[in-house]
Amino acid sequence: MEKIFKKRLNKEIDVLKAQYFNVYEDTKKNHEQFNHLLSLIEEHYNNRNEILRVKDMKKSDWHLSRNIVGMMLYVDLFAGDFTKLKKKIPYLKELGITLVHLMPLLKPREGENDGGYAVEDFKDVDPKLGTLKEFDDVLVAFNKAGIEVCIDFVMNHVADTHVWAQKALQGDKAYMDLFEMYDDRTIPDLYDRTVPEVLPDKCPGNFTYKSEINKWVFTSFSSFQWDLNFKNPKVLELIIDVLLHLSNQGISMIRLDAIPFIWKTLNTQCRNLDKAHQLISILHTIKRIVCPSLVLLGEAIVEPHEIYKYFGDSVPESDVLYNANLMVNVWNAFAARDTRLLYEDNRRYDAPRGTCWMNYVRCHDDIGWGFNEDAIWSYSMNPFDHKQFLINYYSGNFEGSFAKGERYQYNPVTEDARTNGTLASLLGVEIALDAKDPYALEVSLRRINLAHGLIIAQNGIPLIYSGDEIGTINDYSYLNDPDKLDEGRWVHRPFFNWSKARKRNKVETVEGNVFLHTKELIRLRKLHLEFDADAYTHYLQFANTKVYAFYKEKNNQKIICLFNFSEDNQYVDNYEFIATGTNYMTKDIITGKMVDLNHSNIHLHPYEMLWLKKD
Repeated sequence: MEKIFKKRLNKEIDVLKAQYFNVYEDTKKNHEQFNHLLSLIEEHYNNRNEILRVKDMKKSDWHLSRNIVGMMLYVDLFAGDFTKLKKKIPYLKELGITLVHLMPLLKPREGENDGGYAVEDFKDVDPKLGTLKEFDDVLVAFNKAGIEVCIDFVMNHVADTHVWAQKALQGDKAYMDLFEMYDDRTIPDLYDRTVPEVLPDKCPGNFTYKSEINKWVFTSFSSFQWDLNFKNPKVLELIIDVLLHLSNQGISMIRLDAIPFIWKTLNTQCRNLDKAHQLISILHTIKRIVCPSLVLLGEAIVEPHEIYKYFGDSVPESDVLYNANLMVNVWNAFAARDTRLLYEDNRRYDAPRGTCWMNYVRCHDDIGWGFNEDAIWSYSMNPFDHKQFLINYYSGNFEGSFAKGERYQYNPVTEDARTNGTLASLLGVEIALDAKDPYALEVSLRRINLAHGLIIAQNGIPLIYSGDEIGTINDYSYLNDPDKLDEGRWVHRPFFNWSKARKRNKVETVEGNVFLHTKELIRLRKLHLEFDADAYTHYLQFANTKVYAFYKEKNNQKIICLFNFSEDNQYVDNYEFIATGTNYMTKDIITGKMVDLNHSNIHLHPYEMLWLKKD
């Protein structure tokens, strides 16, 4: 096995060295630091067990398979703890899940901890969830069930209770140098001129004063989350040590949290800087040497053109990226009954070879309305006005809206805000249930099934947020909990309702309608090779902007997917089908419905979705 390591290292060493010294100055001290890093990665390779080494040889591109379907969940909210989570594996397998993203589970600080993102110890787990041994048992159980595991790794910051921060507070210079901290407000004030606040309502400001050491510490997210100083190469080494340690525990995918923030430079917004990209590319090179089957999932919820850059340019960065563009564009399409943004960004941001998008409609976070503003201008609309429309529509403050969501982080100066709410509540289920309106309920369920169908059909990995597969509506009980009252995102982070889940096989219920439909779509996805992430996709854009369509092709097999984003009957002419040679008799693989694409006008029912194959 040592030969394999040496072979991989020799293949990558020149690239790694060039990447490293693009970030750090070419000095004797930094060469010593680089050599120490090489020793560290060899040590982690030697600690990698035989099972993982075999996986490295066989499954470095497993994330591109159509068989990968993900679910995002909090261990405590979904099951309670690690031991109980093992008992829920049959439920996940029943739905067809083959990847679980377990939300923050590394040991957080006690008390307020940003939902687990203020990590106190990267090599231990939250004691509320169980022990390290119990976590290892869960990983083994998932592996036996054929389910890959993804966890969060916060690169940008640590909790103020982390040992590194605690030693810095004691005045240990070596540890103080791990953080961005300053003697007075001179430099912080310069940063504050250009650096936006992340959570202006909840956590205003970018710096926190620590009287123990008379220093101002860079704290982008909150006063108890200290930003690491990646200008110090020791920080990179510590982060790589954690990354490789987690991989050696048997983690298949690691979500790199908040990567746009990791490099700070004066007179910039300290977002998406070149050196941030270079640091991520170093991580990717090292994982190719030590643990090639590990998949790096980049979390960069920024402007569409900036997200795409985290796939890497001349050198790879992230293997998978969250498709925040798709999420926003899906919600826009439902509210505006207009699919043009879907076409605009999906054509523009096709994942490079060997990578793919993580496609989702909802996640644990809020919906931030970062759409393609240039495209909005080109449609003769004002981006500010359109954003206000979406904010109002999904908070239920727009005449005729089907949504019941909540505004989040409202800024009275800019009038900017984000949106909270579960998939079902935002797509009409809650309002329909409150009104006891069976027709409105049926229409809202069609919206949910279309939304899931779209992310399951798109190139990439579909990711379902736990509870959305049974139509969970908003949970307002957080308003009665003083520990949650100020965090509006708890409205869509309820405890999983297992009583409701027991209705999942009764199609006449909300839970059964959504679950069974989603389960069938997942089954069909796995059955047809056209749903592999590396399949060719051609977009079919019609004059009717309420309809979204594309075909997927692999090995001369095609599936044509059509989605009606309106509550009205829609028709599309067959020009695009004639132009692409797909004008033939087809059958919808979901329902068996026959559709002749030679017909001059193809009919779609309200919120109808079709996956068509040649009959």
